[in-house]
Amino acid sequence: MAGQVTPGGNAQRSFLDTNVLVYADDPRDSAKQTVAMGIIAEHLRRRTGVVSVQVLQEYFVAATGKLRLSADLTKRRIEVFATLQVVESTAAGVLAAIDIHRLHQISFWDALILESAKRAGCRVLLSEDMRHGQTIDGVRVVNPFL
Repeated sequence: MAGQVTPGGNAQRSFLDTNVLVYADDPRDSAKQTVAMGIIAEHLRRRTGVVSVQVLQEYFVAATGKLRLSADLTKRRIEVFATLQVVESTAAGVLAAIDIHRLHQISFWDALILESAKRAGCRVLLSEDMRHGQTIDGVRVVNPFL
């Protein structure tokens, strides 16, 4: 199903932000690593996880830079993450993210994540980068690391 997104859909489907993927490989905080690994494993098993091309790109940069993982290992991890549903970037998505950014005064990059989650029919965005519990355009931000 990589590369395809069905609007609407299963309310159990969740969008995974970059920090969830990064924490799964970050041994500096074992509690967050355990939570992140569990989230990813569960969503892979249930086929309910969604990511975007943006998330995969950001993960590569963080994993090879901040975490100093090899490009080969990081690529293999991305191949696994790409078995989740992947939302591809579109011009319409960028324009919608600009509106979310302007209306809700959040960073453009976070707005693009929210727009991708909304387009994928996710009602939950798992992220520690936005305010826990806030709902924007029908997508509720849940910080799984609290």
